[in-house]
Amino acid sequence: MSNINQYDYDHLRNLTIGTVDYVSPNEIKVMLDTSAPQNTALNTGTPSLFPRINGFVLIPNEVGALVGLISWIGVEHSQYPKRKGYKDFDLIDLPFPLRKMSITPMGTLKQEGKIEDKTYKLERGVYSFPSIGDTVILPTDIQLKSIVENKEKNSVVKIGTAPIAGNAEVKINPDKLFGRHVAILGNTGSGKSCSVAGVIRWSLEEASKSLPEGQKLNNRFIILDPNGEYTNAFNDLNSDIKKFKVELTEAEKETFKELKVPAWLWNSYEWSSFSNASGRTQRPLLKQALRELKSNTIDKTSVIIGRAKRYLLTSMFSIQTDLNNGPSAYSGKPGKNEFGNKLQSFIEGINFYSHQLEEPYKTALSTASASLEATRVGKFGGVYNDNPWYHDFVVGEIEQILSTYYNLLSTYFPETIVNSNEDNPIPFDVEEVPNYIDSLAEKEGKLQFVDFLTMRIRTMFADSRMNNIIKKDDEVTLENWLSNTVNGISIIDLSLVPSDITHLIVTVISRVVFESLQRYRKSNNKLLPTVIVMEEAHNFIKRYNDSGDEISASQLCTESFEKIAREGRKFGLSLTLSSQRPSELSPTVLSQCNTFLLHRIVNDRDQELVRRLVPDNIGGLLQELPILPTRKAILLGWASPLPILVEMNELKPEHRPKSDDPDFWDVWTRKEERVVDWKKLADDWQNLKDNATEE
Repeated sequence: MSNINQYDYDHLRNLTIGTVDYVSPNEIKVMLDTSAPQNTALNTGTPSLFPRINGFVLIPNEVGALVGLISWIGVEHSQYPKRKGYKDFDLIDLPFPLRKMSITPMGTLKQEGKIEDKTYKLERGVYSFPSIGDTVILPTDIQLKSIVENKEKNSVVKIGTAPIAGNAEVKINPDKLFGRHVAILGNTGSGKSCSVAGVIRWSLEEASKSLPEGQKLNNRFIILDPNGEYTNAFNDLNSDIKKFKVELTEAEKETFKELKVPAWLWNSYEWSSFSNASGRTQRPLLKQALRELKSNTIDKTSVIIGRAKRYLLTSMFSIQTDLNNGPSAYSGKPGKNEFGNKLQSFIEGINFYSHQLEEPYKTALSTASASLEATRVGKFGGVYNDNPWYHDFVVGEIEQILSTYYNLLSTYFPETIVNSNEDNPIPFDVEEVPNYIDSLAEKEGKLQFVDFLTMRIRTMFADSRMNNIIKKDDEVTLENWLSNTVNGISIIDLSLVPSDITHLIVTVISRVVFESLQRYRKSNNKLLPTVIVMEEAHNFIKRYNDSGDEISASQLCTESFEKIAREGRKFGLSLTLSSQRPSELSPTVLSQCNTFLLHRIVNDRDQELVRRLVPDNIGGLLQELPILPTRKAILLGWASPLPILVEMNELKPEHRPKSDDPDFWDVWTRKEERVVDWKKLADDWQNLKDNATEE
């Protein structure tokens, strides 16, 4: 546009549609010529609609041309006709209608290469604002497509077309789309879920074209799917596809993996949320229990040593409590004295671990057992009413028993065995947590403060719905959990996860993935590009009030994603959020999103929030949000040279997420049959098996 020749001047004259009438940093008003097109412009080389809301115009300047987005069109009545060729203003004339429009400055269009090449490139930002009277022109077909087309490196993924720009292809650069956080927002039925699946699918399909034949993509997408919509959305992609689900049937075991998020993966805050531990007494004891349970439990021998130590400690604390309670605890009438029976039980436990362990533990435990057995036998009085009975124990004998325990523990099971952090993901038997908390509390005289805590933990562990997900499984190690989850496309179906722990499961998955990528960068000095896709994000990344001592699962979940939103990019982890209620999302997470794909949004609060968040000055483009048809969306932010209305590519039916509207009419009129076996559904729900069917 600079250095233009006479032909270009003539061409510009033909494209002129008005002059600048008003200039401000975010709005430019234009007075249209009386000769400007009324409906259709033919002077651009191809027929195009003009004037049209959200269309583009150019204002030539010294560096190229300012690109403006039409945000308002109207008519104002002038007392005199400002028409070219009419010079005699003394004539009496009726008020003359003048067409005006308002445009929003979007960027600068520069010519590339030689003048005759007619190639252009759009740059963000305005180098030079126009002055009053500057010419406003229509873009040619080539210029219009240059405004829309993304000419950055790797901008090869076509996500749709731009109806406002002659259906020019809209392409994105995956490095920019996924390199920073993305928010895909829109009401139910607006095409939001298809866009989530589409941008992933279209990106990986394009990447596959650059692969040597026979190789699979080295991509990492973790899709947290609360409604089970994405199960079949990526089946035929050239990538490792893993599907995780709760409660698998025999048929599903061929295509699905059981969802496992064992409780040993959790950190102390997640345990506190799970158990509702209070801050003063319960939480410190819970942390101590986790720290000691996770100590030296990496190999099988260490696990048994740790269990033997915990058993000895629990037994010793119980005997110490009896001593503190006085003679009534270790003496009594025949048949009523339970201390001898308790001692017999403890001896059997010591003998059990003696057979499990090698030297020197075997001999030490056998010697201690023999000493306790000698004391027990010395007090055995016989059988009364089919029950063994014992003579009264005395204080000296109880002290001697405690001394045996103390010497055994201090010599062979010293406190230095405790060297783990309570937040380390080390496998241990999680069912031992409530018992160990009881033993710690008993030792410190705080047993009455932890009764409800341990009861809650035992109750949660007794829930069969949770057992498969959170209980320890010897086949699940940290290595294979990370290998299965952070590799290829992992679709995690959360639809049947118990609501009590859904937020907790999402928290643990997101946190562990983030920490693994942090450690990868630390050890390799490189990033491992990974994307977490959070469907129905408003349910998991909610606004919260940071007051109060209680650690809620919902708050932990939000805090985990807030940390990823702030720091994830530095470690190669980005978020793709899908939500129909952006006003309910955490402001911290939304403010960190750099690219937005906005489908139809009707709610006033959601619209207002989007207007405040979007990074571009896009004038009236957002006014279209409430009336956008399905599959049409506004793309703006880091991944797009400028905000643009996009008609998204259409996904094949088999690739679409399962979020179709219900077909009421066809079902009502029996065009589509729906056979319901309520007994089968109820039996499956209640975990009952129909033996006749199995046979």
